[in-house]
Amino acid sequence: MGKTIAEKIFAAHLRDKPSQDNMVLDLDVVMCHEITTPIAIMDLVEKNMDQVFDSTKIKAVIDHVTPAKDSKTATQGKIMRDWAKRHNIRDFFDIGENGVCHALFPEKGFVRPGYTVIMGDSHTCTHGAFGAFAAGVGTTDLEVGIYKGVCSFRAPKTMRINITGTLQPRVSAKDVILAIIKQISVNGATDKVIEFVGPLVESFTMSARMTLCNMAVEAGATCGICMPDRVTAEYLWPFIQADYASIDAAVEEYRKWHSDDDAEFVQVLDIDVSSLAPQVTFGFKPDQVKDIAELAGTPVDQIYIGSCTNGRIEDLRDAAEIISGRKLAKGVRGIVTPATPKIYSMALEEGLIKIFMDAGFCVLNPTCGACLGMSSGVLAPGEVCASTTNRNFNGRMGKGGMVHLLSPFSAAAAAVTGLLTDPRDFN
Repeated sequence: MGKTIAEKIFAAHLRDKPSQDNMVLDLDVVMCHEITTPIAIMDLVEKNMDQVFDSTKIKAVIDHVTPAKDSKTATQGKIMRDWAKRHNIRDFFDIGENGVCHALFPEKGFVRPGYTVIMGDSHTCTHGAFGAFAAGVGTTDLEVGIYKGVCSFRAPKTMRINITGTLQPRVSAKDVILAIIKQISVNGATDKVIEFVGPLVESFTMSARMTLCNMAVEAGATCGICMPDRVTAEYLWPFIQADYASIDAAVEEYRKWHSDDDAEFVQVLDIDVSSLAPQVTFGFKPDQVKDIAELAGTPVDQIYIGSCTNGRIEDLRDAAEIISGRKLAKGVRGIVTPATPKIYSMALEEGLIKIFMDAGFCVLNPTCGACLGMSSGVLAPGEVCASTTNRNFNGRMGKGGMVHLLSPFSAAAAAVTGLLTDPRDFN
């Protein structure tokens, strides 16, 4: 019987198997940021276990509140800085070099096909776009990962979603994943790996694949994953060219991380997106999703374009396509946060930053702050935000605030009308 990609990765990294369903895996990368990691660091210090299993395999960043907004967040940052210095962690990204973790780390080439990756952050599943097994974990698992380079998981069960059809103009990967979550629900993939396959996924850029995998967790999945191919190899080529004679050789090598033709899946779904309209959430769950036309005319107070879901250069280009030559609707606040310094620089060079600023947007440094309601765009009670982020939980971006999740195209349309609006209505 064949294996899924997740089963292949587990088999290649198996350290121990205490029971039939419990597998201890060696880790290729342990990612860390300043919100969840300081707790693990301080606990290890208190236990006299202040060490790291391999400083070259730890990637750390200050990204959730940056620069610090108060003494507490400044202290979290200091714990990270001192720890990185103490253990000679080379890949530590502080203010000026930092970016949103799930955009920055792929951009640096830290994730490869077949890797095992953990982080104390639920959207670590983003990195599965590279054909890796990447999962968010709790503090205890993060501590063990830092200290020993291993993590325990249940034997993987995979749900395959085959996506076919051609997207209409201004319908994007964000709309696809929202539609999938709507169909399978927030519990539809609990304790499973979602394997995204099909002609549409193969046509997607790495940015679009990362958007798909980023929100797999909103359907309950441990990880979202795509098959590594030429698109993957071309993205990674600056980092892997010393390892392969050619991109063709890399593509051929990556085939070993494809699911076998006779692999078994716990569920297989076929989804044709040819008629898919732009999507938007309502309520306070990521599976509460409608066609945006059904909510057209809903007023918004704030627009947020950024995050690990939609803060890459392709996302800024999509939004700027509609924003260009237009102004924010009266009374609407607009915030744009490029996800990394490189993306910010590219947006400057391409004139995108000027487009946003001319429209009245506030352009911020890379940060996660607004997404989880910690800084840089927190909502007041009763306010409504059209956001390209990944969660619309009650109070997510501020106590009493409402978040509508949508694509950069749709966020831009709402920005210039002040209302939820179908982006296909714009020339």
